[in-house]
Amino acid sequence: MKIDFDKLIIPASIALVSILILLVIRFLGFRILSRWAKRTENLIDDIIVKTFKTPSVYWSIAIGIYIGIAISELPKKYAIFLTKTIHVLIIFSITIAVANLLVRIFNYYVRKSNLPIPATGLADGVLKGIVVTIGILIILTVLKISITPILTALGIGGLAVALALQDTLANLFAGLHLLIEKSVRVGDFIKLESGQEGFVDDITWRTARIRMLSNNIVVIPNVKLAQSIVTNYYLPEKRMSLSITIGVSCSSDPVKVEKILVEETKKAANEVPGLLDEPEPFVRFIPGFGDSSLDFTLICQVREFIDQYLVQHELRKRIFERFRKEGIEIPFPHRTVYLREEKDWQK
Repeated sequence: MKIDFDKLIIPASIALVSILILLVIRFLGFRILSRWAKRTENLIDDIIVKTFKTPSVYWSIAIGIYIGIAISELPKKYAIFLTKTIHVLIIFSITIAVANLLVRIFNYYVRKSNLPIPATGLADGVLKGIVVTIGILIILTVLKISITPILTALGIGGLAVALALQDTLANLFAGLHLLIEKSVRVGDFIKLESGQEGFVDDITWRTARIRMLSNNIVVIPNVKLAQSIVTNYYLPEKRMSLSITIGVSCSSDPVKVEKILVEETKKAANEVPGLLDEPEPFVRFIPGFGDSSLDFTLICQVREFIDQYLVQHELRKRIFERFRKEGIEIPFPHRTVYLREEKDWQK
């Protein structure tokens, strides 16, 4: 059957006019919505407007083309094919937009409140996967494709796929286990039994990424992380105790040394970032008697793990200056060597 292209001019013109009108309505509508969203304190409306702003352009074009096809005299088979194609594209576009919207709202509420699941790449991926799966099922229904045989085939082939992807699935479920258990969370500072330590940047469907203090990334499979012995410096809270060992001369007065250490630490608590004044610092005569010194341990509290470096730096300087003023010596290790002269008893 031949197509009379002259008869397509009017439908095409109507489609083009419809697209232009829809784009103008879209522009004015989003302009009003954007102004309204900026005046509200809630960020949800801003997220919704931002998410649907770009996809709405394609929806306007698709609706305009659909109007043109509806009034055209295209052969029925071509019209049905184009209509279904437009339906599939619109549904798929809406699915992606809704998935992005839900992920953004989810991350917003996670940051705003103390939800039990942290915002990670894995959580985002699972949420998007659920929405996309629902969208694909809707598309198959629109195309009048029965999903029962597909589900049956997936059930039969699922075993083979699971066997082929054992490592991938193991990492996926290990990542879910970490998220639910909350023993390792995004943002925590952890140390692995292998020695690497740093901040948890993200936990994806396969790996966890740890950013070290040197600004390098350590990538570790979720299974390895779940099986590893991990020290989490942010659990049960970020505050931690800091122990500093200080040795003084054996002729020093232990009571005076203890008093100086506590005074300098309390004074520094109001001046050194990260050093806390509560709980109060204290000193213990431990380890005790060294080879050439009296060894004390100063225990104080820091805000979080990385604060210990600046705190140690400042405290050691202040204590050294105070010891100099008070005449307290910091001894150097020394050894006394006795030489025994052996006499020659043989003549």
